Amino acid sequence: QQGKSILASSRKAMEIIRSFKSGSSGRVRIGGVPFFMDAVVSPMIASFQRGELGIMVHQTYGNYPDLVAELDSGQIDLAVTPTGSVDMRADLQFEPILPARNVLACGAGHPLVRKRNLATEDIVNYPWIAPLPGSPLVLDLHNILLTLGLSEVSLRYAGGSLLSVVNYLSGTDALAILPHSVAYAFRGENKISVIPLDIPQPERVLGIMTRKKPYSNPAGRKFVGHLRREFAELRRAVEKHEKTIRWVQGPFMGDRRPAAE
Repeated sequence: QQGKSILASSRKAMEIIRSFKSGSSGRVRIGGVPFFMDAVVSPMIASFQRGELGIMVHQTYGNYPDLVAELDSGQIDLAVTPTGSVDMRADLQFEPILPARNVLACGAGHPLVRKRNLATEDIVNYPWIAPLPGSPLVLDLHNILLTLGLSEVSLRYAGGSLLSVVNYLSGTDALAILPHSVAYAFRGENKISVIPLDIPQPERVLGIMTRKKPYSNPAGRKFVGHLRREFAELRRAVEKHEKTIRWVQGPFMGDRRPAAE
């Protein structure tokens, strides 16, 4: 009886090992910037696990410096983060997956959505939502203000989660800078809209960052492959959506994007 118990335990252990080596079981720890993780990456995790029931995914939040530190300490296996740095550390690998594109977001039905001739006053006469501290969107908003020749705008709301920001936009006349992919994720909910103003764009790209010599994690490799496929599809969808918007040339921008046919 003891021998049978030992044999059953040994067979179970071998099944676990085979499952781990094939990437059918295990754990993946991923970190990323908050808004993007909530709007874009979490649905990708869900679609991955529909076919990989044995893999547990643990998600955390952080900006670029935090994510680098967590990779260094082994707290996460990969990070989804934007960066404009060309001097990536030699021990880190960065795979670009999506160009950084921002839009000016507002609640559905906002007066500026349908206005064809936008002036500087249209931007400053409405309150704004402040980007999260440490977010690259802080610098993006600053660059827009510099281009407009403004020192500041009226910030009325700060520190909210993505859902809080979306709900706040839908209930007020406030404006916010959001990644286009994040705004695109809410396209079917009739809560927020994109003001078709051609704003200055950051010189950044979003990508998957890992250590060049990570410990062996077949489940992690399978998950990264899934992210590559999902982001390729997202990129095509966002670019198609961008072409359907009749972008308005603002008082401070050149005509960089053609209107839709």
